Amino acid sequence: MQTSVTFKNIEPSDSLKKYVGEKLNRFDKYLYNPAEANVVLSVEKFRHIADVNIVGDGLTIKGKEETEDMYSAIDMVLDKLEKQIKKSKQKIRDRRGGSRAKEKGTMTDVVAQGPEEAPGEVMIKSIEYKPMDIDEAIMQMDLVTNNFLVFTNARTDKVNVLYRRKAGNYGLIQPLG
Repeated sequence: MQTSVTFKNIEPSDSLKKYVGEKLNRFDKYLYNPAEANVVLSVEKFRHIADVNIVGDGLTIKGKEETEDMYSAIDMVLDKLEKQIKKSKQKIRDRRGGSRAKEKGTMTDVVAQGPEEAPGEVMIKSIEYKPMDIDEAIMQMDLVTNNFLVFTNARTDKVNVLYRRKAGNYGLIQPLG
């Protein structure tokens, strides 16, 4: 996990940086892709504040704790974040249903060539698709500039295509039955 530690109203300490890094590395087992953690450690009078933001795997998790000891503030905020990550991952698993083996598939996308290629040739592009709800697919479409998104509908377990219409709204292609 890529970690950046910022100190505010406190002397920078390598031991605190190392402590935070070791504690954050335990989250790697929950995240499938590399994540980024921004940690702000600050002191205001007698309060030691640990503020942590973790971004990765499509999640943004934030936590803040304040105690009289910096190490206990770090421990408490990371325990809180661990619960949030576990809860989010479980929610995603429940929505998708099925096992991890079924989670990702591949599909071949066949697109007609433009005028620069010879007529009659077809370009074949392989894409990954994963199970999600229609609402989650719409959120993904809002984040990307693609005109379509191929996904497995978590409720029906069938391949669906969500596409962006010229009017700005979305259309959904799903198989019958």
